Amino acid sequence: MTPAQAASWLARNAVDCLPEGGLERKLAEGRPLRVKLGIDPTAPDIHLGFTVVLQKLREFQDLGHRVVLIVGDYTARVGDPSGRSSTRPVLEPAQIDANARTFADQALKVLRGDPELLEVRFNGEWLEMPTERMFELLRTVTAGRILERDDFSKRMAAHEPISMLELLYPLLQGYDSVAVGADVELGGTDQKFNLLLGRDIQGAYGRPEQVVMTMKLLTGTDGVQKMSKSYGNYIGVTDAPDQIYGRTLSIPDASLADWYELLLGGEVDPALSPRDSKRALARELVARFHDREAAAAAEQRFDAIHIRRERPDDVPEVTWRDGEPVHLPALLAGAFSISTSEARRALAQGAIRLDGEPLAPAKLDVPADTVDGRVIQFGRRRFARVAVRSG
Repeated sequence: MTPAQAASWLARNAVDCLPEGGLERKLAEGRPLRVKLGIDPTAPDIHLGFTVVLQKLREFQDLGHRVVLIVGDYTARVGDPSGRSSTRPVLEPAQIDANARTFADQALKVLRGDPELLEVRFNGEWLEMPTERMFELLRTVTAGRILERDDFSKRMAAHEPISMLELLYPLLQGYDSVAVGADVELGGTDQKFNLLLGRDIQGAYGRPEQVVMTMKLLTGTDGVQKMSKSYGNYIGVTDAPDQIYGRTLSIPDASLADWYELLLGGEVDPALSPRDSKRALARELVARFHDREAAAAAEQRFDAIHIRRERPDDVPEVTWRDGEPVHLPALLAGAFSISTSEARRALAQGAIRLDGEPLAPAKLDVPADTVDGRVIQFGRRRFARVAVRSG
């Protein structure tokens, strides 16, 4: 491809590609570009929403460019304030380091691991700087510029506290671009301010300014908020095939077009019903993060349990050792790793079945012989076989 063709192809599904014409000019230099992505290791696992940006990085790799994946082990101790209405809790350094290692490994499910095309760095390498260098960085940006950020301005207007540490975060992230010589930086639309500030900081240090590319945020399984572990509406790339398949089928019909575009790079087949479109999407996602055989098996198990109402073969066992009577909330808590109050709510809502028959919501204690050897079911997908043992 010519530089113009490559720039058009890379920017085709981006929300922003700034400045206009900047990517084509970078590509016209005829060298492999350094394409930066910063990741926040405050959570250990990558979800499908994050793969939207990773897939764009993979496209750069496929054209011979080098991805610089920056694990924010140092900036995570500050906490990214993007989209926050309050100060983010700071994790212990050991937890951040463990999350960072897991995150980098999981990124290889999408990115190519060729060392010519991937460089993984930890920003603690350069942000552990002497005080005079920190003062030099602080002089590059005004306080007014930082407070232009949407989340900061909203908190200021609401008289909510903003720590000095949070104000420092965008500067530290911007300095990452100076340290690694970024030609292009990617992020979600919620990172646009930080990415543009990186250009300003590069300019203040006399370095060539990066191109900024933002990608649309994927809505979660609820179809309302962006996919996030905090909202519980996520699907992880390391989730089991059955989880990926089942949770994909739970997305609202209105989310299908975005999921197809952002995750598969395609469109919904108008000849398919929403149900069949979701099934096709679920198969593709399981195949991507596991394999085709796992996708077929996940679909078969889903149909057996939820359509044919068959019981799965590999039902785990839960034991009850306290004799009679069996207190159902306690049994459910042990079987499904839920609280006893959640178990009581499930019983009250008729969500618990024993060998396929609903349990009476008001009966919390039952004789041991009525549950021994039988399969208890919580909701649609969770099963456990009860074994009553003496002693």
